[in-house]
Amino acid sequence: MSFQRIAWGITGAGHFLDRSYQVFKEIKLRNPEVSVNTFISRAGEEVLRMYGLEQKLVQISGGDYLEEIFRESEQGSSSPKVGRFGLDRYDVLFVTPATSNTVSKIAYGIADSLVTNAVAQAVKGRVPVYVVPVDIEGSIVSEMPYNIDRKQCKHCEDCSPRESCPQEAITTKNGFTDQIDLLKCKGCGICKELCPYKAIKGGPVEVLVRDVDMRNVETIKNLQGITVLESPEKILDLF
Repeated sequence: MSFQRIAWGITGAGHFLDRSYQVFKEIKLRNPEVSVNTFISRAGEEVLRMYGLEQKLVQISGGDYLEEIFRESEQGSSSPKVGRFGLDRYDVLFVTPATSNTVSKIAYGIADSLVTNAVAQAVKGRVPVYVVPVDIEGSIVSEMPYNIDRKQCKHCEDCSPRESCPQEAITTKNGFTDQIDLLKCKGCGICKELCPYKAIKGGPVEVLVRDVDMRNVETIKNLQGITVLESPEKILDLF
């Protein structure tokens, strides 16, 4: 297939997030002429910061026309930029990662976020849509953002990770380190490197996929104009 003008929708899942970023980075390396316009849901904005990917997106969408980054927090409820899907501006829309919330909305025709609006308008404009759900079947191993292991933490009064955090995301209680505020955290990893007790972690956790989420994935597989892919890497097979 020949996709030169890509729209990429990001929703609020950590699972598949970095892998999705790496896939589009690879596409840009292989095909410098390809443009990627990124659409980010409100939850996606927060999760990108948590995983340290917010600033890296400029390597995918550099800011020129059809290479912009559209954030839901800046677009308003009407999501006017999704009107481009009816004006033959894009060859394809990829939604990856797609949370179970996003998949359920697509399954029932709900378009109340930037990304679900993009899906609705893409289908109406006959733009093919590819969705990579995070919850397909069985269980998944998801990469979690940074957190403090309370059992391993020594509750140091002078906490180097807390004092060195550029976002001041590590909170205190009664003078001792308490937790990481994920709405402030940008996933830089400085805290993890500085903790001598290895109490700050972020890593794989096995999560059960709910029956209702699996059913919704099956529903969208049968919807007009939508194709479900099992992983972000499957996108590379289309190029």
